[in-house]
Amino acid sequence: MKLLVINTGSSSIKYKLFEMEEKKVMSAGLVEKIGEEQSRIKHQRFLSDGKVEEKTEDLAIKDHRVGLEMVGNLLQDEQLGVIKDPNEIKAVGHRVVHGGSRFSEAVIINAEVKDAIHSLVTLAPLHNPPNLEGIAVAEEVFPQAKQVAVFDTAFHQSMPDYAFLYAIPKKYYQEHRIRVYGMHGTSHQYVAHQAAIHLGVLPHKLNAVSIHLGNGCSMTAIKNGKSVDTSMGLSPLPGLIMGTRSGDIDPAIIFYMGNKLNMSFEEIDRELNKQSGLKGVAGENDMRTIIERVEEGDQEASLALEMYAYRIRKYIGAYLAIAGPLDALIFTAGVGENSTVVREKACQGLEHLGIILNRAKNFQRQKGIQEIQDEVSTVKILVVPTDEELSIAEQTYQLVTSE
Repeated sequence: MKLLVINTGSSSIKYKLFEMEEKKVMSAGLVEKIGEEQSRIKHQRFLSDGKVEEKTEDLAIKDHRVGLEMVGNLLQDEQLGVIKDPNEIKAVGHRVVHGGSRFSEAVIINAEVKDAIHSLVTLAPLHNPPNLEGIAVAEEVFPQAKQVAVFDTAFHQSMPDYAFLYAIPKKYYQEHRIRVYGMHGTSHQYVAHQAAIHLGVLPHKLNAVSIHLGNGCSMTAIKNGKSVDTSMGLSPLPGLIMGTRSGDIDPAIIFYMGNKLNMSFEEIDRELNKQSGLKGVAGENDMRTIIERVEEGDQEASLALEMYAYRIRKYIGAYLAIAGPLDALIFTAGVGENSTVVREKACQGLEHLGIILNRAKNFQRQKGIQEIQDEVSTVKILVVPTDEELSIAEQTYQLVTSE
């Protein structure tokens, strides 16, 4: 079965086409910086002899619909395509960020499911709209395929009520379902499982703190293999400092911005979701560029990096109290997997907690799971490449073949 996975982010689209029976990736790609002046699309075709053919193009891609249409065309391209007919693809698995408390597992997409996803747009304004756009375009381009939604919030449905409830009048939960939902669950669940296998620990016995660092960032306390707390909340806005999101702030700031600065809710929402975080402090949301500026002595970039790492350390301490003693501290996603500087700063000063980084190991590069802790560290520090697309593919395949 040919199965396509579409992972639609706030400004990017990742995709992979799998041949599920043979457990191989046929094609993959990334569309990034959507909506910016200069976007980029990278498409790869994987050949049977292990070689990879690829094409990278810089151009303007104004929105997710245009990007997804380009993906459909590339999959059928005469030179780099892997299908001749869209009907060859039997299922499409979609990453959906927010499923509320309604969805705790993957579901076949129908009108009712789309309505439910749409009803949660206010809780994930940067993600659920492009997620819905991805579904709509996929239904047009691959009309015979079964469309499946896999929710980032699903893994966090195991949190106890004392962790997911807010200390506000209970009517807001009972009547409006205001609570902590958490995101990046597909990634946290995948890397936790991979870490358990690597360490020889039964997955349902693993105690870990998972640190997902990309443009969006979140952490999860995992106890006995289950999510027991997570840094994102009702929406993807709180928690860690992110590329363009503020993370945790005093909620009274919102009142001040509205009452004293005469800002509308829409303006406040835009400032906190799209103009804050690293971008708000340093004017730049790409960690690679920020680190380059730090090395050049830029003070704003240095402050942004210190704030970013400091917030991670605070959550490590909090989650160690909840999930400890830990088997592992897990770094994953684009920044977590690739930034040696961020990993080093995130672990600084945690020696008294048994978390001791080995600087030489941290700077080594290798494929697969990497251990970067010192010999005397009582906690394993792992770099675990996430593969949300593989996880989504497996959940989609299981669902459509069990019908």
